[in-house]
Amino acid sequence: SLSPAELESDILRRVRALLRELDGHHPSCQSDRGMLRWTLHKRMDQNPRTSCVLVSILVKELERAERGDLRHYIIPLLHTLMYTLIQAPCIPDELCARVYDFCKRLLTLPKPFCTIGLDYASRLQVERAAPGTLYQRMVISEQSLHCAAFPCHERIFIFADPELLPEAICRALATDTEAAQLSQSPRACMSCVVTHALQAALGDTCDTPGLRARLQALPPGDVEHWFQQVVAAVEGSEGGWDRGQHTARLERIYHGLLGSSPAGNAPQEGLQGTPLPSPNISFHLWTEDEQLSWGSRPRGVTEPWPLGRELGHRCPRAEPVEMGADCARPPSWARRGKELGLQQDVPRAPVGAPGSAQSTCGCPWQCPEHLWVPLAAPRAPVGAPGCTQSTCGCFWQCPEHLWVPLAAPRAPPAAPLQRPHTARVVLLGDDRILGRLAQAFHSLRKREARRVFLTARLDLQFYHIPVVPGQPQASAAAEHAGPEELCEVAGYLGRADPWYESNINTLCHMIPKLATMPSRALVADLFLTDVIAYYARMGTQPVCFQVHSVKVLFLDPGQDPAEDVFLTELLTQVQDSPSRRELSTAKRKSTPDGPGMDLTVTYRRVVLSERQKELALSLRSTGLLMKAIPAEEAAGLGCLTVTITEIIRTSNLAGRSFSAVAHRFRTRSIKVRSPEQRPFTVRLDKDSRRTYRDVIGLEVSPCLEPSYCLQKTRTPKCSPEETEDVGLVKYLPKSLLLPINTFAGVI
Repeated sequence: SLSPAELESDILRRVRALLRELDGHHPSCQSDRGMLRWTLHKRMDQNPRTSCVLVSILVKELERAERGDLRHYIIPLLHTLMYTLIQAPCIPDELCARVYDFCKRLLTLPKPFCTIGLDYASRLQVERAAPGTLYQRMVISEQSLHCAAFPCHERIFIFADPELLPEAICRALATDTEAAQLSQSPRACMSCVVTHALQAALGDTCDTPGLRARLQALPPGDVEHWFQQVVAAVEGSEGGWDRGQHTARLERIYHGLLGSSPAGNAPQEGLQGTPLPSPNISFHLWTEDEQLSWGSRPRGVTEPWPLGRELGHRCPRAEPVEMGADCARPPSWARRGKELGLQQDVPRAPVGAPGSAQSTCGCPWQCPEHLWVPLAAPRAPVGAPGCTQSTCGCFWQCPEHLWVPLAAPRAPPAAPLQRPHTARVVLLGDDRILGRLAQAFHSLRKREARRVFLTARLDLQFYHIPVVPGQPQASAAAEHAGPEELCEVAGYLGRADPWYESNINTLCHMIPKLATMPSRALVADLFLTDVIAYYARMGTQPVCFQVHSVKVLFLDPGQDPAEDVFLTELLTQVQDSPSRRELSTAKRKSTPDGPGMDLTVTYRRVVLSERQKELALSLRSTGLLMKAIPAEEAAGLGCLTVTITEIIRTSNLAGRSFSAVAHRFRTRSIKVRSPEQRPFTVRLDKDSRRTYRDVIGLEVSPCLEPSYCLQKTRTPKCSPEETEDVGLVKYLPKSLLLPINTFAGVI
């Protein structure tokens, strides 16, 4: 055991090593890359008395980074501090106050510092009033424990494409996540909440070993009873109790649980921590196109498990809101209801219930006072044609006819519209699986635009962990691409967020190694699940990537154009196997023009002034590459970097020769045609499984948000020539953006 001075020196050395890694000075032992943060928190779990020392050191380092204007240290240190503070058995209020004051000072800085500072300042305010609240809420939501005082639930879904990752990696991840779930139970998680809340409130006077023994001896029903008592006391403290009243309430629960023994009789064993239970994680192989949308069924279930069925089981009128006449089946992501553990939610008023309102056209709609879906739009005059008034006095209008709210909700106040369920979807792999995610996300948004069903009740959060196997796959999907080229999204996220680079990008080659280690059961289970849990818990800042749409025109005039989307890149190449029509055309040509094909390219060039200048060029080319992920962070997202290889023919005394010249430009939209009708191939997102053949033209532009497109078609225009958005349309997001969470967003 180390002395206090030696302990502080050891922790300071570990923290400084972590900061040196952020500066690019990696540890001498490459196996330690990405593990410094994990070993630091594991040391606290093994010796909880170090938590106060660690928090104190992290606060000093934060203040030092603030004075030295070392902003790239701030967010990593703050995440490390908050994760420590949530798990710590007891932190003095004076120390919490210093952290709270620091977070308030971050509000003067630009994003993402002010965003994260505001989030953590609000959490610390709750934690200072009722110690243990953050730990309690995290466990309740992650384990889907039934609790009326805090009805929030979440789950982590890991998806991997078995065609892109070796079977050994998929099997190891499936085994690890299943083992993590078997090691805990609802009773154990309830006991953790009770123990941590009482120790956070009572500090050293809490007899933690006796408390754990007492909870272990109680039947499950009694454990749940005390759990509900503790949760009600902690959540009630946020509503106006001061810290002294909170401590008194929990001390009464402590005495009732342990008996008449006073709190001061606790054995002097020092602080004993209560580590966070592993969150609810499930691993899924993405084997079918719509599996990410519909999901696999729970074990032993042969019929579908749509989310709406679980919602409707306990709530009156949980049917989706119809937004169009051509609505299809329930939207994607809908078969996770049972796995998410959806419980009793705030009931929605059925049509015709007191407070409900129905439009004159017969389209049922709900006022915000009764959890009816709100629309942000300009106010209309009272008494406008077609408006209707609910019995509670809230004017509300049907979205089918562009009706808008006329008055704010009146008393009595009701619970705000919220999404109490969260699905954290983690994509394991490279850019190819993210391309499939963009497809699934686009399909989801199209269905939700016409039929609001899932997104009003479920918060979808996307995460990405790059994984590149050590040996290349036999599949042709990975040809012509190296590890760096296959992980451009992760590379961009690492450049934008150093903490993502340090904790997540280091897993790119570590996961395949851990999956094949002989002693994997001793190391990999703990490390991988802990890192994934840390990423899902603390990675709350999204980086939004523009999804691009592509319209593909085929050589066969009878074949309809295909429409698709891509996230990272589009590649065109001369088709290797020409059709009979092309062969006959080539035979008729008297003079060979060399390799490649003739192309006509029309695009709008992006310039610094943001003015769009339309250009056109004709050339002979061997191919064209469009990249949506910039090689440099300063370039920003939202534009395509297009590279065209032009074939230039020259004649000299030695004869005819050809040379290749690369043209590069940035654009937001582009059209490509083959005037000689020579077909070429189009490959999306580096995935040979998404290759179109016999293509003679394509059109690429930013993908529009489906709800924007749907509403724009319904908005009446004063004149056919009018192009400016009017009415509700101008308040809707125009572009479809795919958000992927990181720790800091873009610094």
